[in-house]
Amino acid sequence: MTSAAASPPPPAPARPRRRPAWAGRNYTLLAVSAFVTTLGAHGALIASSFAVLDAGGDGGDVGLVAAARTLFLVIFLLVGGAVADRLPRHHVMVAANALNFLSQGAFALLVLQGDPKLWQMMALSALGGTGQAFFNPAAEGMLMASVSGEQASRAFALFRMGMSGAAVGGAALGGAMVAALGPGWVLAVDAAAFAVAGALRMFLDVSHIAPREPGGGLLADMRDGWREVVGRPWLWAIVAQFSVVVAVVGAAESVFGPLVARDELGGAGPWGVALGAFGVGTILGGLLMMRWKPRRLLFAATLSVFSLALPSAALAVPVPLGVLIAVMFVSGVTIEIFGVSWITALHQEIPEDKLSRVSAYDWFGSVAMVPLATALAGPAESAFGRTASLWGCAALVVLATSAVLCVPDVRALRRRPAAAGVEVPAPVAPAAPEATSPRTKDVIPH
Repeated sequence: MTSAAASPPPPAPARPRRRPAWAGRNYTLLAVSAFVTTLGAHGALIASSFAVLDAGGDGGDVGLVAAARTLFLVIFLLVGGAVADRLPRHHVMVAANALNFLSQGAFALLVLQGDPKLWQMMALSALGGTGQAFFNPAAEGMLMASVSGEQASRAFALFRMGMSGAAVGGAALGGAMVAALGPGWVLAVDAAAFAVAGALRMFLDVSHIAPREPGGGLLADMRDGWREVVGRPWLWAIVAQFSVVVAVVGAAESVFGPLVARDELGGAGPWGVALGAFGVGTILGGLLMMRWKPRRLLFAATLSVFSLALPSAALAVPVPLGVLIAVMFVSGVTIEIFGVSWITALHQEIPEDKLSRVSAYDWFGSVAMVPLATALAGPAESAFGRTASLWGCAALVVLATSAVLCVPDVRALRRRPAAAGVEVPAPVAPAAPEATSPRTKDVIPH
């Protein structure tokens, strides 16, 4: 019999944490699954292009397959954002992953069997874009709902850094696998990545998220998201800015960049090294943003966007390869300053139940003008010359970014302090534009 005077056993030593306190279950599942799909998707981008070429297509056919994906992404983005705020976000994400698994698996099967038709590849690419349109707003809303407190920006920086590393590694690994095994097997690996990621996302815990209130219908939800955007000058100004910036930067790097590399830099190899330097810059930018927390979130973010004019200007000169590599590296670092600051601002300012709708308008603004800009790049080169067109791209980045700095809320919005580990309540949507002014507040992606 144990004596009553016997002392209780000493407490078991606490097990050391394997991850930071802010990296909870949902955040970890989201980060791991996104890393898997990003790794596969960047290899698949290379594989799909070579699948079209191996089937007898040309550069125009490659563009048609890519355009089919982008077109359906744009068409369904706003619907996807409304659906993701109406239904449980993880259900939308898993369903979108299932659609991408099926479409990419069918694409792989067609390629492996030989002689895929152009219309078949375009149709499957369009299905992939549809899945992405529903997935992106749901995923961004889920990510922002998975973290809280002062460590949110660090969490977003680490997440984006992982995605950047996966993008660089996926492109390198995908290129090697296409050369060794052929594009069909790389597409099959990408399909498997969607299956794995969807399975992981089924384990997301949404018990802490309040049930959605019944709305007035899908269109009403989309209008509500629009009011959320236009009622915040800093939000619609930056979305409008990036509709220009992403379009002209995309045209410069996807159309003019390869041409300059072919004529002035020695071909695809040097251009690949320059793009790789951009990827390395995004990783180091993520490391920087894990430590740096600018108080004036959007002011710092917008200043960093000016550097995105540098690659177009460097290609216009054109500068030697070493200088271009340095320019691309700096651009990679600074885009992460913007990306982390931007998603941190959204996390801080947008009500949780509207995160996906706002994210959908953000994505829509970023991609809607890309097809138009890339389509006009060739005619612009014929009309004005390649050098003048590239200088025009750089000038548009500078002009759009300068215009955003004229918006008082962009200059004034500040990081709101919060106790570590304590949830920062999302503010109620203001009734009047002046109520959105963050001037009195002392206060990251996609």
